[in-house]
Amino acid sequence: MTGAAESRVMRSIADNICAMRQQIAGIAANCGRDPDSVQLLAVSKTRSADELRQAIEAGLRAFGENYLQEALDKVAALQDQEIEWHFIGPIQSNKTRPIAEHFDWVHSVDRAKVARRLSEQRPPHLPPLNICLQVNISEEPSKSGCLPQEVPTLAREIAVLPNLRLRGLMAIPAASDDPLEQRRPLAALRQLLEQLQSEHPALDTLSMGMSNDMEAAIREGATIVRIGTALFGPRPTKQKESP
Repeated sequence: MTGAAESRVMRSIADNICAMRQQIAGIAANCGRDPDSVQLLAVSKTRSADELRQAIEAGLRAFGENYLQEALDKVAALQDQEIEWHFIGPIQSNKTRPIAEHFDWVHSVDRAKVARRLSEQRPPHLPPLNICLQVNISEEPSKSGCLPQEVPTLAREIAVLPNLRLRGLMAIPAASDDPLEQRRPLAALRQLLEQLQSEHPALDTLSMGMSNDMEAAIREGATIVRIGTALFGPRPTKQKESP
């Protein structure tokens, strides 16, 4: 890539980040929320370390990764940067150790077995790993996540693990273009968190909302929105990792 082309890409990522922050702030203000109460998490799967550096130069520090080996390559390439790494993809039991060793947050815990392994494998010199329970809030057979009725028991099991810090809930609701239909499952996730807070008052995180339903998510209390293409542009094809 030529210097001029690199400059155009950098301006594009920086401009997209600026525009997204303004959009988030506007939605939050519109519904009476502090814009600073909504964190922008850049979904950086399939993006290069160079693209992440451009986002870092534009002020981003939190990046969400779905594919473990790709993420570990970027962690190594960007070790000179202060980055908050979030794992947001499905977790295979045989891959918990590197997640426990290299990430600050995990949004996709839906089984006690995975949580126990993350706690056991978290290096003692690191702070507790921040955990969100992934909830299949729309109860779709094809989606990962525990069912809503399973959440209270799973939360109790995770809350006592010594090297984890249970922070809240994450969901990817069924897709809809209707704003009212978008809000129903997001409201259900918020209500589920509110119920959990009676037993676990420190819970403070709702990881929900992507490009298509971000406004509905912020209106329903999202504290982390996960945005990818709107920041980095169209996503290149990613080959599946082997188990």
